[in-house]
Amino acid sequence: MDIVFTRHGKSEGNEKEVYHGRLDLPLTSEGKKEAIKAANLIENIQFDEVYISSLERARETAKLLGLSGKSDDRILERNFGIFENLSYDEILKAYPKEAQKWNNDFVNYRIPQGESLKDVYKRTKAFIKDMSLKKGKVLVVTHDGVIRCALSSVFNAPEYFFKFKIDYLKLTQLSIEEGYSYIKAVNSINVY
Repeated sequence: MDIVFTRHGKSEGNEKEVYHGRLDLPLTSEGKKEAIKAANLIENIQFDEVYISSLERARETAKLLGLSGKSDDRILERNFGIFENLSYDEILKAYPKEAQKWNNDFVNYRIPQGESLKDVYKRTKAFIKDMSLKKGKVLVVTHDGVIRCALSSVFNAPEYFFKFKIDYLKLTQLSIEEGYSYIKAVNSINVY
């Protein structure tokens, strides 16, 4: 089983540099252009299934890539709760106590009205486990946080989350064979 992840194109939240996990923001004009160009990365690959985050930036990316597929809540971006639509500096000013707790334990701290990194990691792992029971090739159009969690899951270590940088619209591939998973590609323009 091969799972290929691609991050959506640049969105309005990315451009404003705010935490926008569950805000349903569209792609920027630059993000749309990049998605149209990136369609050639997957045009010759036959995927057995396609999964698309239900957030607008992922759905819009998939459409521009010429894809349709199933949605699955486990591949949604992290819910940043009270930190949504705020920059890091704004979070420090508006929620200093919560920001300190988050900084002290970035894996386990559950943001009020949101999720912890461990929550996202667990649901990403559950998604991968379900996919591993299948055969073939799956494409997942999702978000930076989910892809980082998927990569961290190979090491069974959510704390590796910040060891990865995920580029827009590049391909990251996990392969699973006989219960063993490994990273085959990160931020690639070519898989298979």
